[in-house]
Amino acid sequence: MSDLTTSHLTLEPGCVPLSTWHRLWTAPAAVALADGAWAPVRASADAVAALLARGEPAYGINTGFGKLAHTHIPDEQLAQLQRNLILSHAVGTGDDLPDAVVRLVLATKAASLARGWSGVRPLVIESLLALLNAGISPCIPAKGSVGASGDLAPLAHMTLALMGEGDVRVDGVRRPAMQALREAGLRPLELAPKEGLALINGTQVSTALALHGLFMAQRVLEASTAVGALSVDAARGSDAPFDERIHAVRGQPGQMALARAYRALLAGSEIRRSHLVYDERVQDPYSLRCQPQVLGACRDLLLQAARTLHIEANAVTDNPLLFDGHALSGGNFHAEPVAFAADQIALAVAETGALAERRIALLIDANLSGLPPFLVRDAGLNSGFMIAHVTAAALASENKSLAHPASVDSLPTSANQEDHVSMATFAARRLQEMALNTATIVAIEWLTAAQGVDFHAPLATSEPLQGLHALLRGAVTHYDRDRLLAPDIEAARALLLQGAITRTLAQPLAALWHD
Repeated sequence: MSDLTTSHLTLEPGCVPLSTWHRLWTAPAAVALADGAWAPVRASADAVAALLARGEPAYGINTGFGKLAHTHIPDEQLAQLQRNLILSHAVGTGDDLPDAVVRLVLATKAASLARGWSGVRPLVIESLLALLNAGISPCIPAKGSVGASGDLAPLAHMTLALMGEGDVRVDGVRRPAMQALREAGLRPLELAPKEGLALINGTQVSTALALHGLFMAQRVLEASTAVGALSVDAARGSDAPFDERIHAVRGQPGQMALARAYRALLAGSEIRRSHLVYDERVQDPYSLRCQPQVLGACRDLLLQAARTLHIEANAVTDNPLLFDGHALSGGNFHAEPVAFAADQIALAVAETGALAERRIALLIDANLSGLPPFLVRDAGLNSGFMIAHVTAAALASENKSLAHPASVDSLPTSANQEDHVSMATFAARRLQEMALNTATIVAIEWLTAAQGVDFHAPLATSEPLQGLHALLRGAVTHYDRDRLLAPDIEAARALLLQGAITRTLAQPLAALWHD
């Protein structure tokens, strides 16, 4: 079992900041509820017991589900009702969700139930946290949810693990859930009335996937900002378009934040000073000049999505909910806010990659950049970055198709009881692929921009960008003649995805997220 003692996180139900979810996404941690969180949970569980004692019909507690809501279930069959619910709903398919996403699913579900409106016993929340803290990841197939009546199928697979059914991963190794529970000293959970429904209703899978996409998108945007600045110097571009006055008179907060970052990243560049005068070019192409306008708009979309997901990760989204001793049926499980947020993230990720691809095209074009053709000596004998650009173009084009809004789609389910769905789970799931595509595009740009700066020696780029250049050159040498290029791209992408660019340029990049 992994050592989770290096980080401890306390969840205050309803008030968990995005930074906490980000820490748990980054690495496993020991997670606990705030001490005062348990009283509302116990009161809610008592309300379910009182409701059953009165014989009052309540959806999913002593009735069937969906179209079968009018079917009364006798008290002696209520535990079987909840177990049957999980077994019948665990119908997911596709690859398993990554461990980072599963950690977020477990934690956000625990935090939601701990708000005290869902009617579950404290034991249910304790079981979720015990699984998380033991480093046990339920195997949750990625496909099978339409994001409307909650993420039913994937959350059913999560619940299977609590029950000792299905498979889990421990340290990346797949094994039977019951075996993993036994080795961790945990007992399988026996579901009481309402608990199976509370566990599988809710938007926790789509929300966790969207958070995963958001955090990847933020990292890629930070890297693209830094690499885009390096491309400005590689192309002997102007820093005049980043003048504070230009952006202040427009007033878009993201644009102003990005321009501020570019000024900090390019300050003191010898390359820039070398062509301040007698430069025949009047204006740079848009892919250099309009970076604050484009990436600033992407940044604003990501912040808007972050606000939505911060609320959703703290929300109560199962059904029915317990208020004043009564079960009220509603529709908080409908994930439309998550679907819209995921679509916004998709737009930002696609545009970030599209702009980076244009800068690669600029740098390899000797007529535009003034650099050697395809950024290599003896072009013709050597092809240089010619086909690396083709890869970037292929990925940018693929992202355009993936960016089509998922939230505009709907397909009725459950015999038309659930007649409008959000498709939030797919909307969020595709973000990982899109972010990886854009990370690869930016990695290729990083290679080409560093190559361009090399050709300007002995003139140096700015001090911050020297750090960015040195970071790459620690893993990838100058491309002086054709060699196997794929490992270079993968090395650059790995550094980017690991957050190395963000750490190297922490001060100018952290300011991106502040107005």
